[in-house]
Amino acid sequence: MALTINTNLSSMIVQSNLSKATTSLNQAIERMTTGYKINHASDNAAGYSIARNWEARLGSLDVAADNAATGADMLSTLEDNYALISSHVQRVRDLTEQAANGTYGKQSKEAIQSEITARLEEIDRIAANCEFNGQNMMDGTLKAGLAIQVGIEGTASKSQIALAGELFRRADVKSLVANNEDADDDGSITADGEATAMANARKDFAKKCAGLDTGTGAKTAAEMLSTIDNMINTISGRITTLGAAQNRIESAIESIGVQTENITSSLSTLRDADVATESSNYIKAQILQQASATLLATANQTPSIALNLL
Repeated sequence: MALTINTNLSSMIVQSNLSKATTSLNQAIERMTTGYKINHASDNAAGYSIARNWEARLGSLDVAADNAATGADMLSTLEDNYALISSHVQRVRDLTEQAANGTYGKQSKEAIQSEITARLEEIDRIAANCEFNGQNMMDGTLKAGLAIQVGIEGTASKSQIALAGELFRRADVKSLVANNEDADDDGSITADGEATAMANARKDFAKKCAGLDTGTGAKTAAEMLSTIDNMINTISGRITTLGAAQNRIESAIESIGVQTENITSSLSTLRDADVATESSNYIKAQILQQASATLLATANQTPSIALNLL
């Protein structure tokens, strides 16, 4: 290599290597401090794009999991209300069974009727006030059903669980007795006319259960037991249908968990930095940087050798 003054090739080589060592050192520091080996698109363009897409899917899956959990909570609320109604109906049956015994006089039967009426009023109150997040679930307003978004696609068949309107049928006394065959038309239990009709229905039902109905074709208390049993069967059937829907939502929650775990694992493999590798790279780059800095000082002195020839 020629000895020159204007061009110090040795210094240029050392500077280039010093720059590379500094870049490697900074990259190792960045990866260890962020925990990612892909911090910029320039690090791995394809990997950066894939990582961003997976991050977006993970965010949507978190929301889908919350949606599914909320749907499950909604059905659990509905089931709990049916359990309350069922307990009241069971007590009405017990009182009717008691009234069917011939040892009770009119005064005793009126007392039985009074408790039965109170129980029936509570059933109607529960049905009128059963709601979740502003959605009334026992007054027929959701007879069209609703959908739970449990996936991240826009296609309903792939990402939604449809909750049929039959899950949200009316649960007032009149509707339970009729098994909803003629009680779903107006979808409201708050109108004055409907409220009056329901009050009359409760009164008549309580009189029959207490054995105080003396109208034409009146049923005895014993004969009312089969009517109450039909109510209990209706409630049991609805709870069973609710259970099937709850199982499907629980399955969706498990599926979301599997997807989240798999994507998270893949994202970690693609993006997360290997600390052991980066530590080794850091030490290597640090040594090269220090060596280059020392050699640069020596290379910068090379042109001065030409003075010895003068």
